[in-house]
Amino acid sequence: MSIEQGSKVQGKVTGITNFGAFVELPGGKTGLVHISEVADKYVENINDYVSVGDEVTVKVMKVEDDGKISLSIRKAVDRPKEDRPKGGKGGKGGGGNKGQRSLSFEEKMNQFMKDSEERLSSLRKQTDSKRGGGGSRK
Repeated sequence: MSIEQGSKVQGKVTGITNFGAFVELPGGKTGLVHISEVADKYVENINDYVSVGDEVTVKVMKVEDDGKISLSIRKAVDRPKEDRPKGGKGGKGGGGNKGQRSLSFEEKMNQFMKDSEERLSSLRKQTDSKRGGGGSRK
């Protein structure tokens, strides 16, 4: 059986590292599920989600020319539309948070305020250095 990008297959976890899990696929090939592709939320310890010997359904994300196979457990799960993370309205743009968890309004506002204060401080330093460079004029 050939492993094709986008296909979903059953596999068996054969090894676990701190960065992911190795999964044996049909036909004897082995692929890697990176720790970021194990669950929809932050995974601190992969052992909380999979163990050696577990049967898992994975989605083939990429098959490289050198034989490396990238897999995803979280993208192999078919979820109802209402359970999927919400994107921005209109379908374009989206704020650049790709790969990160969704932030609450308060978290976004706090981040905005912090960024704004840093920019304002930087602007003040620049304008103060331009004003104060030649001493006082009378």
